[in-house]
Order: sequence, then C-alpha cells, then structure tokens
Amino acid sequence: MNSIIILLALGLAAVAAVPTNPQRIIGGSTTTIDRYPGIVSLLFTRNWSQWWQACGGNLLNQRSVLSAAHCTFGDQTGAWRLRVGSTWANSGGVVHQLNRIIHHPNYNRQTADSDLCILRSNTNIVLNNNVRPVNIAGSNYNLADNQPVWAAGWGATSLGGSNSEQFRHVQVWTINQNACVQRYRPINRAITANMLCSGVLDVGGRDQCQGDSGGPLLHNRVLVGVCSWGQYCADRRFPGVNVRVSRFTSWIQSNS
Repeated sequence: MNSIIILLALGLAAVAAVPTNPQRIIGGSTTTIDRYPGIVSLLFTRNWSQWWQACGGNLLNQRSVLSAAHCTFGDQTGAWRLRVGSTWANSGGVVHQLNRIIHHPNYNRQTADSDLCILRSNTNIVLNNNVRPVNIAGSNYNLADNQPVWAAGWGATSLGGSNSEQFRHVQVWTINQNACVQRYRPINRAITANMLCSGVLDVGGRDQCQGDSGGPLLHNRVLVGVCSWGQYCADRRFPGVNVRVSRFTSWIQSNS
C-alpha cells in the first residue's frame, strides 16, 4: 500500500510501499464520528493477522467507499478492510471485508492525477447516526477561492509524528488554482484541473498529512475533495492537494 504522497525531496514523488509515518491532521483538534458519519477508517495488513488504520475513506452507500488510489494501488483486495462508525482509528465501530477495489482508469502514479478508487464491501454497511453516506459535489458545484473547508482523519499531527488514535478535524481554505500552480512549478510538480488545493497560504500550520490520504475535504458538508498529496505537511509555501470531486462525479456514481 502507499501512504499519502508527501514530497520530501524537490521534484521527487515519495511513494512508499508501506507507510512508515502514517499521516494525521495537523493544527486541528479532536472530534467525534457523529459529526462526520461519512468518514471511514481504511485498515491495511502486512502479515494477514493484524490490520491497522492507514488511510481514510468516504462512505458513498451501503456497499461503497471512495478513497485515494495511491493508498491501495498494487495491493491485494483482501489486504484492506473498512472500519465504520468509530471515533477511534483501530477500535470500535464495525469492520467490513472487501470484495473489490476499483481504481480510476486514468490514475497516474507519477503525477497523482485522477487519484481515486472505490472500495466495495463484502457485506451491507448498516446506517445509523455514526454511519451515513456523504453528499458528493456535482459536476457543476461552484467552489470559490478562499472558502472555509474542513479536513478530517486519523493522520499525523506533525510531519513524521505519532499517530492520532482519536479522530481529528481542521479548518483550512480553498486556494486559487493559479496560485497553487505557481507554488508547485519550481519543484516541477503539475497541478491539474482535477486537483483542488487547500491550506493557509504563506502561514501554514494546518493541513492533512500522511494517513489522512483518501479522507474528506468538506465544504458546507459536501465532499469537494479527497486527500491526495503535498510537499511536506502544513508548509506555508505549499498547499495540500486534493482530488477535485466535481471532476469525477459521473465516474463515482457509475462505479458505486
């Protein structure tokens, strides 16, 4: 499996086989799953006896979860499981096994473009106050610059820091596409129309990080982004980069 893509050297996309520093929300605070009932903890195993939280996901319906392709690409389906309805990364809620993982056909490991996958559960996911499908942005969803958005997950609270067992969230802001392009151009990283940048530009201190991959970026409770990659975490120069959900609405609906 591949953790959230964090670029630690100029121009190089760090794609680790297994996350040595599973990522967590930076600059936020703890919260509870009832406030984000659409988020899912994705569990991964190396040894087929223990599964641990490695990425986030977003519940689409009683069988399907949307996440980042780089999390699961190249892995056996059985190496992943879903934990729903828990504030805690590695306990509580209900765990479901998978029968299929669908990667977006245009996913590019080098550029991280179209970084989406859909995980299909073996069994129906029971809905309740802590388990509820997300609302996804439509293809014409209007998302302006400098809008407050919320990221959530169990990722690192600092770059290379320890795991957050308790669910966390943080408010960041959408960043102008051209501004994001300019920030990443010096290190030869392309920001495509399929990407959505977020953070606190020139300030930093708030962001998603490794282990938050696949988790949500929410605008007025609508899923507008899926956590994908970035240069470091919460860096004032480089925004976090998400998949822009509105560019993939049709594919998501067709495959969920």
